[in-house]
Amino acid sequence: MDSQKSQQQQHALKGMPARGVSLSSLATSKAHGEDSPYFDGWKEYEANPYHPVNNPSGIIQMGLAENQLSFDLLENWLLAHPKASICAEQGVSSFKEIALYQDYHGLPDCRKAIAMFMEEVGGRKAKFERDRIVLTAGATAAHEVLTFCLADPGEAFLVPTPYYPGFDRDLKWRTGVELIPVHCSSDNDFQITVPALEAAYQQASARNIQVKGILVTNPSNPLGTTMEATTLRKLLAFASEKNIHLVCDEIYSGSVFTSPKFTSIAEILATENISQRERVHIVYSLSKDLGLPGFRVGIIYSYNDTVVTAARRMSSFSLVSSQTQHLIASMLSDMEFVTKYFAENSKRLRKRHQMFASGLHVAGIDCLKSNAGLFCWVDLRYLLQSGNQEGEISLWKIILKEVGLNVSPGSSCHCSEPGWFRFCFANMTDETVQESLNRIKFFTCRRRSNGRYNEEGSSQKKQLHAADINQKFRWIKRTRSLMLIVRSLRLIVL
Repeated sequence: MDSQKSQQQQHALKGMPARGVSLSSLATSKAHGEDSPYFDGWKEYEANPYHPVNNPSGIIQMGLAENQLSFDLLENWLLAHPKASICAEQGVSSFKEIALYQDYHGLPDCRKAIAMFMEEVGGRKAKFERDRIVLTAGATAAHEVLTFCLADPGEAFLVPTPYYPGFDRDLKWRTGVELIPVHCSSDNDFQITVPALEAAYQQASARNIQVKGILVTNPSNPLGTTMEATTLRKLLAFASEKNIHLVCDEIYSGSVFTSPKFTSIAEILATENISQRERVHIVYSLSKDLGLPGFRVGIIYSYNDTVVTAARRMSSFSLVSSQTQHLIASMLSDMEFVTKYFAENSKRLRKRHQMFASGLHVAGIDCLKSNAGLFCWVDLRYLLQSGNQEGEISLWKIILKEVGLNVSPGSSCHCSEPGWFRFCFANMTDETVQESLNRIKFFTCRRRSNGRYNEEGSSQKKQLHAADINQKFRWIKRTRSLMLIVRSLRLIVL
């Protein structure tokens, strides 16, 4: 009887309309910040990634700020120091000790090594205390933990533009905190000014939003420029005047490849009589300078004791594995290696930057003068069909889908001037960089040849449809495929 009743209930349920199980408002929220061309470009790339042999007409990933130029230096160190890995025969004696539960403060040797590393990055102008270092699973987690510590839902941070598109996800989604853009201008190379800060602060006040801090990236992502000491002092003075926090993201501080040098906010605090240091916090990572994003090592360094304590408690939800900490402690304690790594990595970044920037120049394209980072801030305003955000997105779609380059449009970085784009150059080989430059040159030549001149002699562009570009690129793709077939046949004959 019970079995028959159960079967009847099952039949009844099958006939009922499907109903979704309810989820939390956070899970269904659109505040994750991923509805952006920055993330859409990644999806396009993942569906059609470039490969010089297997997919030569695919999309080249120029939206990823990743340093792949110095991996051989890291690999050579690992080969010379097998004891650093608990998975190697020479390091297996430490396996049990590292594999068991560890204090969520992090391994003392790891925090000590990171403190020494950060001092080296800053030119040994400031000391970093081991006990002020909080480890998190990458800079993303570091930013979110710090945001939870400094602000409540509905409160805000001022962020100079253009800024890293991921901040809209990392800082806002789960915390409920707002980001107020501080609009900077190309007239002064997008440098931060006090009037721009004040305007953004007043805008927030007019909306009854309490500003809790300023967030800056130094060196800047996406500009690739370092801040002058005078600018850092002005930021400190503004934060003090408004009684708010100052958060400095310095994850590219070891990726400076030419003058001017990098100046950390820690150096300003160490060399000058600055009161109220407890309002200053630094975010760092090993993802960019050391090229280890997969290791997920993020750092919060705060001059505020309460923030250090609270952040350490929160970090238990995003710990760095003890195995990773053990390896990092060994590597970063080798100061001879660290010094040589920075010198060689800087040299390689400078060479790659020169290669890419000079290639853009040959194509008739300018970029902002930069001295740091893994990218160029490229000016394509003259290629816009209309000087607004719609014109920028239209150009971005052509570059992505027809030219085959995934780059980040300025609007995804909240840039108020349409036509600027971020091109990353350190996550690929020289050959792939040259391929990207060839595509850019062809595209710009095609774009220019499609123009006409008015009576004054200035160029006036007639509309260039995506279909026109697409037709030409299909021809190029077919030519490349034929070339590969010919090469293969030659090898078979030989």
